[in-house]
Amino acid sequence: MRKSNPHSVTSYLKRIVATVFIVALCGTATIYAQDISQIGKSDPLIISGSIGTNNTYYHSSMGSGYASPLSNSFFANMNINIHGFSFPFAVYYSNNNTSFSYPQISFNISPSYKYFKAHLGRSTMPFNSYILNMSFNGVGLEYNGPKFRTSAFYGILRKAINDNPEDPNPRNPQYERVGWGFSVGYGKGGNTIDIYLLRAYDRPNTIDEYWQRDNRPQENLLVGIKGRVSLKKFLSLTVNGATSAFTADRESPKVEVGEATRFDKIFDARYTSRIRFAGDASLGFSFPFVNGSISYKIIQPDYVSLGTYYTSNNYQSLGASLSTMLFRRISLSGNFSMQNDNLSKKQLYTNNGYVYSAMASYNHTCGFSISGMFNGYLQRQDDGAAVVNDTTRVNRELRSVTIMPSYSHSGENFDHSVSLSANYTENIDHNRFNIGMSDVQTLALGASYNLGVKPWEMDFGLSSSMQQSKGFNSKYTSVVTSLSTGRGFLKDKNLNVSASVSLCYNHVQYTSKSLSMALDLNASYSLKQAHIFSASASFSKYGDVNPTQTRSSLDATDIRLSLNYVYTFQLLHLKKKAKK
Repeated sequence: MRKSNPHSVTSYLKRIVATVFIVALCGTATIYAQDISQIGKSDPLIISGSIGTNNTYYHSSMGSGYASPLSNSFFANMNINIHGFSFPFAVYYSNNNTSFSYPQISFNISPSYKYFKAHLGRSTMPFNSYILNMSFNGVGLEYNGPKFRTSAFYGILRKAINDNPEDPNPRNPQYERVGWGFSVGYGKGGNTIDIYLLRAYDRPNTIDEYWQRDNRPQENLLVGIKGRVSLKKFLSLTVNGATSAFTADRESPKVEVGEATRFDKIFDARYTSRIRFAGDASLGFSFPFVNGSISYKIIQPDYVSLGTYYTSNNYQSLGASLSTMLFRRISLSGNFSMQNDNLSKKQLYTNNGYVYSAMASYNHTCGFSISGMFNGYLQRQDDGAAVVNDTTRVNRELRSVTIMPSYSHSGENFDHSVSLSANYTENIDHNRFNIGMSDVQTLALGASYNLGVKPWEMDFGLSSSMQQSKGFNSKYTSVVTSLSTGRGFLKDKNLNVSASVSLCYNHVQYTSKSLSMALDLNASYSLKQAHIFSASASFSKYGDVNPTQTRSSLDATDIRLSLNYVYTFQLLHLKKKAKK
């Protein structure tokens, strides 16, 4: 076994100390910690990184307003990993602009032992989706046994933002938010039940008194349940719900009478408090020839959870899906869902949405397949607190039909694949005062052919697409055709070269016609999997087509050249000693 040179290791360590010292003068780096249980299993020291440069030359006969004629950039990254703790640093230079990048402050230790797992620092814990989806900075403990499970945590859900009121551009203020909660569950597989509780509140004195006039501290108590019941493999019922007691101003007067005082040890009912519910349920069934589900979801108006980043409310939805397989080759599926808001009846108008779709596909062993899809969306506006004006009523429908056949064949010397696509979309306004005025119909056609020549180890591709959109007194047409090829060279195929040529034609009725053609060349070379060289060149000609002439002048020219290099290195790797 080869021994390491002690003088070389000492030299490397000196470089490490010098680098860390220099970076410390520029900014503060932060430790990212892995699971503490892995520290003893990790290597003592790994120093790795990458450096590279990007250089681009651009020229346009139309001027240099779109991009700089010459762009140069240089970047360097280094990561110091000590027993699983990472110190990442980065520097970036581009056209006389230099920037340094340091990680955000984040620390987490999550040791585990058998069924237990502890959390210290910035962590997340699995909870009901209506209650908690934020990370917390604090402590937590989980127990996940074969059937019984429980968890608890305490920490900061968000930091305070308390800029000086006299700053010209202060950020929006927010209180520091504290949260604690626990969960308990039982069961596994198809039969489970979990109960959750979360208490979250803002600390009043964490922002300046100036901001407190328009921003009041809040508090929240949430109780949730999530469960699943299965009848063998045929039926399953899933339920997920939460009840939220939310106070908009935790310094408002308390309610001292009745049932409001039952939970005063963990939540104070005040005159700015309200109780709301959110939940969903899904019934699924699976039989030999058909699968399906029915789901319902409701989130009451003004439902709030201080443990989530954002929760939409004041709506309900109902959905159903069905799928089947015929003769082991034909698959059929369909979906339908509807949603409406304004459950409080306080909005001016009620919005209703209907989504429906159907899909069929057929696959044959000879390599032929075909699929078809139909999608639709209907949006309607009805009366709410006000009566909808018929001239402005929203009543739109979007319908789309798609067909995609394909065929592939692999032979001794050649591989062939052909694919076609056709899509027709209608955007229709059903308002009787606007019929035809804002309707849009779009037809899109596409075809592609790929050829693999095995003796040459080359691939060729030919593709073409056409899109045409029609509206009220408007028509737009676009046609794009391209031919491409690529090949790998050398023994390990570490030199790759590709080329493509394309032609594009655009036509706006009564307005303009334009034609463009482009040639793109790309090459990349990898040396010992550490050095990567790449170069690209593109040449394009474009111009307006004169309707009175048969050809375009193509009097505009764009040229772009690019040279790039990346070197990935491992400066030092001290491995953990193997056990005897």
